[in-house]
Amino acid sequence: MRDTDLIIDCFAGGGGASVGIEMALGRSVDIAVNHDPQAIRMHTVNHPGTLHLTEDIFEVDLQKYVGGRHVALMWASPDCTQFSKAKGGRPRVSGIRMLPWAVYKHAKAVQPDVIIMENVEEIQQWGPLDETGRPIKEKIGEEYNRFICAVKELGYQFDSKELIAADYGAPTTRKRWYAIFRRDGKSIVWPQQTHFKDADPRWLPCGNFMDWADLGQSIFDRKKPLAEATQRRIANGIRKYIVENPDPYIVQDERALAFLIQYHGEQKDGESRGQVLTEPIRTIDTSNRYGLVTAFVTKFYKTGIGQGCDEPLHTITTSPGHFGLISAFLVKYYGTGCGQEISEPLATITTKDRFGLVNVLLTIEGQKYIISDIFLRMLKPIELKVMQGFPDDYIIGCDIEWKRMSVAEQVAKIGNSVSPPVAKALVEANCAYLKEGERLPIINFERLKKTG
Repeated sequence: MRDTDLIIDCFAGGGGASVGIEMALGRSVDIAVNHDPQAIRMHTVNHPGTLHLTEDIFEVDLQKYVGGRHVALMWASPDCTQFSKAKGGRPRVSGIRMLPWAVYKHAKAVQPDVIIMENVEEIQQWGPLDETGRPIKEKIGEEYNRFICAVKELGYQFDSKELIAADYGAPTTRKRWYAIFRRDGKSIVWPQQTHFKDADPRWLPCGNFMDWADLGQSIFDRKKPLAEATQRRIANGIRKYIVENPDPYIVQDERALAFLIQYHGEQKDGESRGQVLTEPIRTIDTSNRYGLVTAFVTKFYKTGIGQGCDEPLHTITTSPGHFGLISAFLVKYYGTGCGQEISEPLATITTKDRFGLVNVLLTIEGQKYIISDIFLRMLKPIELKVMQGFPDDYIIGCDIEWKRMSVAEQVAKIGNSVSPPVAKALVEANCAYLKEGERLPIINFERLKKTG
């Protein structure tokens, strides 16, 4: 470690804040602390020169490792799950809600010049819990105010804001509370926004970061039919993001249109949880909840007179033109059913694949098209990584010994991470005097030696 001006990442995770600091200053953090060995595995392969401490944040003795040296910056992102509104009305775990007090403990012990904290916006409602583990409404915000006052009593100035990652160049609309404490007499500075929703330079579209070489699998020829809820999400998404959208996301050479469906959370009949790909991706969490839907289109050449709902469905073929309709819906293959609107719940699913898409008549730049097939796959960790704002070279698939990390581990670490561009902007604005150069791409010399 350096002789002075140390940088510490107290809740290092997989390294979102750490790489953001590195992007800002051209140097790695000196000490990274996390209780999760899997997080430390990912952090170590990307920051091999950092001292890694796999310890409980309340138990670790930072004074011992700092050894009296000056600490210039400490980043702290305590676990946010027990504050987040995503928790709903379920009971909270009081121990995890106390994690911000570890920041106070270490601030008092090693006295960093600058402390930057990150959490969900709901941390500002932090208060005591009742005997059932639920927040006491009359005391909302009490513990938050007590924490802020305690840190200020150590000699720190304080300010906080809610920032959106897309405003700083990350293709995600992840919104988080950020706090800056500093005791060195310098002013607290909030970074200037670099990207805008409704003005240039605009937010980055997440569609630009997809692996379009892999579109997944057709939803119609699967051995195991898709779940009813998934079929409904796809159908509603086609209605909202393709049929009713005047400007759908067009893939490659206009042969396909795409959007995302979202798996988590309740969905009312007729409502689509998802988004178009012209926007940044919404918040990435610790489990993969985004499915990429790609609808292939072909030119519409034929015409047809259609059919009534009181007669059996005409034969469905793979060639275009047999069913040119204005709205998309799923068709029942069994009985004499005439289909259903996609704004309605999907009818009973049997053990056989009995649902097919009736073709949709679309007009794209004056040309008529119909949907010929629909593909679906989950987003990959490598896609979620870059959408969270990590550099392309950041390693998430293996550890320092080149042991594979599971997809679930990769997604969890990405979802728990700070968006690096926001960390970069905050550190540049407040600690530019610590800059040593530019961040260099990750090169693992041990692997180079093995492979020649």
